[in-house]
Amino acid sequence: MTEKLVEVSCTRFADLLAAKRSVPGGGGAAAYAGALAVALCSMVGEFTTGKKRYACYERDVRRMLADAERIRIRLVELVDEDAAAFYPLSEAYSIPKEDPTRAEVLERATKNACEGPVEMMEQICRAIELLEEMGEKGSRMLLSDVGCGALLARAALEAASLNVFVNTKSLSDRAYAEDLERRVDEMLEEWCPRAEAIEKKVMDHMRGRD
Repeated sequence: MTEKLVEVSCTRFADLLAAKRSVPGGGGAAAYAGALAVALCSMVGEFTTGKKRYACYERDVRRMLADAERIRIRLVELVDEDAAAFYPLSEAYSIPKEDPTRAEVLERATKNACEGPVEMMEQICRAIELLEEMGEKGSRMLLSDVGCGALLARAALEAASLNVFVNTKSLSDRAYAEDLERRVDEMLEEWCPRAEAIEKKVMDHMRGRD
């Protein structure tokens, strides 16, 4: 595949995702969803800056905007990096089983394929933290967008984790695999409930239950 996934239209990306092809797949979709989640955080921040009502948070919001931009850019990059990591793995699986190099090449490619989804998760965790803060300091008129961002972020986090587990299960280096799985589990255990709490707080406000 020669075209960069992040440079195609939304329609084209969805068409590629729906097609009978290996990339983009779940990993790219997870990274893209994470980028959309943090983009919503940025949108809320952009509508908050310069408003007298939120002047006390101006410096914090501008900091969050800068952080959110870095996270969004990195997650967008990971869409293509995840796709690029798949090719060596697919080639490794095509090596004949009687080839003595197959196991080593496959192990190396599998470990490499884990790196992108793990970094996605790390970036998404940072995005959730920003959404928490933006929910407290951002414009109340856009609170629903904070909630939407939190829902997307949680989905992206769990989706990225699946793309780690599908690879760690086949690794021969069990110490490496178990350490990676522990890191992933820790992120899920901490940040999924935090994202859910953001969405609940927003929903309660929307429904007049706060």
